[in-house]
Amino acid sequence: MRDLAKILLPVDFSERSVGAARYAKALAARFGSELTLLHVLTPPQLEFGALDIGGSMLSELYRCRSEQARRELDAFLASELAGPNVRRIILEGDPASKIVELAHAFPDQTVIIMPTHGYGPFRRFILGSNTAKVLHDADCPVWTGVHIEEATTLGSIPFRSILCAVDLGPQSSKTLCWATRLAQEFGARLLVVHATGAAPDAPEPGDDSAVRWQAALRKSAGEELLRLQKFVGMEAEFSVEAGEPTKVICVNAERLRADLLVIGRGSAAGVFGRLRTNAYAIIRESPCPVVSV
Repeated sequence: MRDLAKILLPVDFSERSVGAARYAKALAARFGSELTLLHVLTPPQLEFGALDIGGSMLSELYRCRSEQARRELDAFLASELAGPNVRRIILEGDPASKIVELAHAFPDQTVIIMPTHGYGPFRRFILGSNTAKVLHDADCPVWTGVHIEEATTLGSIPFRSILCAVDLGPQSSKTLCWATRLAQEFGARLLVVHATGAAPDAPEPGDDSAVRWQAALRKSAGEELLRLQKFVGMEAEFSVEAGEPTKVICVNAERLRADLLVIGRGSAAGVFGRLRTNAYAIIRESPCPVVSV
């Protein structure tokens, strides 16, 4: 799959990074991707700025820290992540900015894989600041979720069912193309869902305007989904439902037992609205990993 020609994996040497690295390795092996591990060093004035030390001492501390980071990066899963298709890079600066910078320097077929922060019942309230910034600024797809830390082998990434959520805005064809290609690659079941948004306030007795409004929306959305399916050239099940998008999408992901959720991001049109509203919530609450295209 050419859209996964390059995988960029930021690492901070934590347990989250270990799980994400194994997940990235499995995907790279499946798609023949080049895998780049990136570690970003905090600038010395930020990392050691609180210490009352002179410039020469600051430089020496940072030199030692840089050498240590290089050793750690070279040793990070060295036996598992080896070969000509694996690169290890260290950059200095703001982590999110450098991740996006490097991704944009690569060809178009780049995917960033990042775990989110948070565990257990609290994970849905937390989206790591670096992940949030990357999601906001990156032009390429971002594959994320707490779940990627749990998969350690290719066999544990089944991809039997894929859910694609579209808002029928300008990004929808690209989003559906991505989901379709993944479904074809894995022979997975594909379900496409569109949420029409919450219904208007309760009408007066005898007023069926809300019912007619929802029916018209479903009809229009259904026609557009059929057009999109013809455009991408793959038959898929599709569902048009009224309701708040995050809830509709996550309920469908649970019902389908989806192994992956594909959504669009960055479009100001459609009921999804801007990324920082619904897409963030979908990523936080999804019961499976999310690729935001």
